[in-house]
Amino acid sequence: MALTGLMIGGVLGFILQRGRYCTTGAFRDVFFARKTRWFSSFIVLIAVHAVGLWVMVSLGIIQLESKGFPWAATIIGAFIFGASMVVAGGCATGTYYRAGEGLVGSWFALGMYALSASIMKNGPLSGFTESMRDIQISQGAIYETLHVSPWVLTVILAAVAVWLTIHHNRGRAKVATLPPRYTGLKHLLLEKRWNPFATAAVIGVIATIGWVLSAAAGRNSGLGVTTPSANLVTYLATGDIELVDWGVYFTLSLIVGSFIAAKASGEFRLRVPDATTVVKSIIGGIGMGVGAALAGGCTVGNGMVQTAMMTWQGWVSLAFMVIGAGVAAKLTIGGGTSQEAASQKTPARV
Repeated sequence: MALTGLMIGGVLGFILQRGRYCTTGAFRDVFFARKTRWFSSFIVLIAVHAVGLWVMVSLGIIQLESKGFPWAATIIGAFIFGASMVVAGGCATGTYYRAGEGLVGSWFALGMYALSASIMKNGPLSGFTESMRDIQISQGAIYETLHVSPWVLTVILAAVAVWLTIHHNRGRAKVATLPPRYTGLKHLLLEKRWNPFATAAVIGVIATIGWVLSAAAGRNSGLGVTTPSANLVTYLATGDIELVDWGVYFTLSLIVGSFIAAKASGEFRLRVPDATTVVKSIIGGIGMGVGAALAGGCTVGNGMVQTAMMTWQGWVSLAFMVIGAGVAAKLTIGGGTSQEAASQKTPARV
């Protein structure tokens, strides 16, 4: 059953690459370009996953554990992660899918992300990470604090997601494109530009299916990238085969799925960065690993899964990742004098 992780990861890697879906630009643009379209699509992703997750919980297919809220580690780690992913040029899954399409700079970021996460979670700094995460508030779920059903929060979030989808897609002008080379399903999968809201909804469905398959394989947890990346590095160093679980298979196949999508669509190309970009990728990758280990997750584990679970860790982490990304964007890219100027300076969506 652990091999189902390969399937889910491969499919998700394909979708991430074809949808050009990475939260770095989404978070950065909130501050830098004053645009919320891509961030709003991420809210849709969370909402779809939340509905699916709580349906599975209600049916008894998934069991959730009640945990505390490690507020200090979450705030500090999420801020570090958010800032670092801007420096590295991609979030966790964004770095994986860009590595699969031939961006060599992402290879450096990915390697340092996995290595630093391993050091923080399984290596010499694991004690520091645990001590930071031991600083907790007992109630980790928002619905427990508010004394309401999780469905109340889920329905509210779903309603917001529906409104955002309508708001951002109403009367939107069509983007000029080249004449299509393909037709039918091949055109849709390999050529047509994907709507970010549709991409987000599909990812939310995959995340729900992934949790069910992961639980069936003995790993009762949602999608995650940081811990599997750390476990992979630790396995390579120690040979402990027990570390290679559903999550590791899932994470590795993200690259495979992205590679297949990039090759099939003609977008795969080895792109070797200059020395400055390599240094930024390394520094950003290290910061991402450190931040995600402290926060207990990245934009997937916290930003997508813990938020769907309606935990304080998830939503506080999401807020501070956005803040960290905004601060880093201001420091490394600049403020810009207008929305138009900012959008011109902002790199193409990844």
